[in-house]
Amino acid sequence: LSGNTRNWFLTGNPNYYGNSFGKGPRHLLNVVNTELCKNAHHISARSCFRSSQPLVEKSASLQISSLVQLPNCFSAWNARIIRFFHVSPSFQAAPVPLFWIIIKPAQKLFAIILGRSIRSWWKALPPRKRELFKESARKNKWKILLSVSSLGVLFIVFYFTHLEETPITGRARLLVFGKEHFRELSQMEYDMWMMEFKNKMLPETDARYQVVERVVGHLSESNKDIPQVSQQKWVIHVVEEPGVNAFVLPNGQVFVFTGLLNAVSDIHQLSFILGHEIAHAVLEHAVKKASLVHFLDFLSLIFLTMIWAICPRDSLAVVGQWIQGKLQEFIFDRPYSRTLEAEADKVGLQFAAKACVDVRASSVFWQQMELAETIQGQPKLPEWLSTHPSHENRAEHLDRLIPEALKVRESCNCPSLSGPDPRLIFRLNMQHLLESSKDQQTQNSTKQDLTKSKLDLSHT
Repeated sequence: LSGNTRNWFLTGNPNYYGNSFGKGPRHLLNVVNTELCKNAHHISARSCFRSSQPLVEKSASLQISSLVQLPNCFSAWNARIIRFFHVSPSFQAAPVPLFWIIIKPAQKLFAIILGRSIRSWWKALPPRKRELFKESARKNKWKILLSVSSLGVLFIVFYFTHLEETPITGRARLLVFGKEHFRELSQMEYDMWMMEFKNKMLPETDARYQVVERVVGHLSESNKDIPQVSQQKWVIHVVEEPGVNAFVLPNGQVFVFTGLLNAVSDIHQLSFILGHEIAHAVLEHAVKKASLVHFLDFLSLIFLTMIWAICPRDSLAVVGQWIQGKLQEFIFDRPYSRTLEAEADKVGLQFAAKACVDVRASSVFWQQMELAETIQGQPKLPEWLSTHPSHENRAEHLDRLIPEALKVRESCNCPSLSGPDPRLIFRLNMQHLLESSKDQQTQNSTKQDLTKSKLDLSHT
């Protein structure tokens, strides 16, 4: 899910909000019979809140693509409708993170020029002066070591003095920039997305818009004991796009593509996915990711200067710079993104559990995505090459979290789950599909053998 929320303004990556799902199965969104709690309860340290009406009233085989009218019993609490496009003032000062993103190429260029200048200066030194310089460095090696160590200590002190506690999870996180700057960036990015999708927005009367509005509203109401949820205004935007995608900006702007609505099998899967995206915003993953990226970029400038100073030729320096960038990407950036995705899965599952959603459907969605990619013949890349966990690993991770989520659901006095486990149904359907495929292959093979036998007899 690309609402794993480091927007490209924050990280300088314009492709981050791409289609993170891939091409999924194009199922209709069957809104299954769902009955949710109507009364508010407070149990031990966990607060559980219920909407005054069920998420979706009992209705048989409701399909979102053919829906004409949905029940009007649901109110979207603090999810409001945007009927206009907001444009920021032309002469507004750029936020600090945006300023650092803009000058990032200049920083790299300065590091390259500095390193190249050091190399040229060293080459221009006469052999005698080189020896004198080396001798002086050997004599003052402890001073040099102390200076380098002091610089390292400064970086360590800076890191630990900019750590804060993550909401809900309590994990330590690095915050380099102020949150107010990110609110400004979020507004700028919101304007950008609205300009891009302004002709693709579904109206509020569209059944698909109403489904998303009701799901987000119910998740918000059920988790209003969390300040980051109750104090945020969740604004719904449903975009007519085939991509299987959804994301939530840090300022509460929820974007859902119709391709995602076609890919989910029921309202429970959709609730988990939107809970996952809301978790990204609540946990402020955009701020965490941007802070780490910019901190690592600043450190990499030192290594970039050293590469261009040490390498004897520009061509070798370019190769060294490329290797350094790839090492940073695959050792730090991508694993950290996968960690944030796993964290959002865990918290999003808890959000869905408190909303009395059938949390067992969460892992089924990723199994469906895995099946869809297999059927379409898409190549399976190793997980370490991706910013997201693989579909298979994601489903397994959710399966491990589901027992805890079911306890959360039970503590909120949610109605008992009726019917068989959706994971079991999916496995049985897969088994039936494989058996049917084998039978079909056997029948085709038998037909081919009979045809061959007839031809041989005819020839004889």
